[in-house]
Amino acid sequence: MIILFGRSKLHKIINDDKLLRRKYGALASTIRSRLDDLKAAETLSVIAKLPHHKCHELKGDREGCLAITLREPYRLVFEPADEPSATKPDGGIDWDKVRSIRIIEIIDYH
Repeated sequence: MIILFGRSKLHKIINDDKLLRRKYGALASTIRSRLDDLKAAETLSVIAKLPHHKCHELKGDREGCLAITLREPYRLVFEPADEPSATKPDGGIDWDKVRSIRIIEIIDYH
């Protein structure tokens, strides 16, 4: 899968192991692992089959975004970045067609 970033600062942190460890501490290795899994997957539906990722669509003001679990309560939040949009007729995300994502943030949104 193609990985893009919503903010250049986040791109810089995630692609520099020293900055990643400084910002996220022990969570850094889990972030790196999840990103490696996302890069290796052909589509988002592959990630959905990995139980420890707990990939799920978000609701409310985060509708249209998805999240995977890093370590409770932290999540890696992203959105599909495919053009044209990988949506189902009902407006939901077609996980089988998502081949690129845009990382938005790493956060505890609970």
